[in-house]
Amino acid sequence: MAKNIILVGFMGTGKSVTGQIVASRLHREFIDMDHVIEERAGKKISEIFADEGEARFRALERSLVQELSQRENLVIATGGGVVLNPDNIADFSRTGTVICLHANPDIILKRVSQQQHRPLLEGDDDKARKIRDLLEKREALYKAIPLQIDTDNHTARDSAEEVIALTSLEK
Repeated sequence: MAKNIILVGFMGTGKSVTGQIVASRLHREFIDMDHVIEERAGKKISEIFADEGEARFRALERSLVQELSQRENLVIATGGGVVLNPDNIADFSRTGTVICLHANPDIILKRVSQQQHRPLLEGDDDKARKIRDLLEKREALYKAIPLQIDTDNHTARDSAEEVIALTSLEK
């Protein structure tokens, strides 16, 4: 059985682009959880938040975690809030290697400031403050993940190389 590789971390830390590179290098299927949820719901995550609330989104996310935890040989990029439910991390840890990507708030702001698909930042004129507030609330959850990669001064390719190196040590 080939363990899954699961990338967690705050928005803008590079989970999706790094995951795509890792999957390509290791000849694995790449799954972006947010894209799967949008596809299945038939609407953008921001619309799910607006129409049905964050609780509904988290329920869809939880269901997908349970489904993906039953599969193998995947590279999975999670949404930034997947750590809010400890059962998600527990499920992923049973069948895979969970790695947390992190970056400092200024780098995150630079990476996400022009993106329109960040529901937790929509309608907020002070995105820097919102990012810092959310990071502060989630910091302990992210730090609880044993394997960490700092993406501040990395290209996605650099981060992917670190992910591959860390997962080879986990075997």
